[in-house]
Amino acid sequence: MRPSAVRSEVREVMDIRQASSYLGISPDSLYKYASEGFIPAFKLGNRWRFKKSRIDEWMDQQSSAQSAPTQPVAVAARQRKPVRAAR
Repeated sequence: MRPSAVRSEVREVMDIRQASSYLGISPDSLYKYASEGFIPAFKLGNRWRFKKSRIDEWMDQQSSAQSAPTQPVAVAARQRKPVRAAR
């Protein structure tokens, strides 16, 4: 394989730099999302790792949730306090 082909290959387990490139976001944003538990990740030692298959599943779930039709939510009428009689 050519050296450039090896670099562009997406691995099953990626570090933060590889995963951020795969997702098209900055490493800083990805680090924040991983720390908050927003995106599936795990720590190996003190470094974040990302499984491509888990990220792909997560993206599928996120896109399905956003494309699902939403039902209007009934909102209760605002209750007003009784007005005191003027003196």
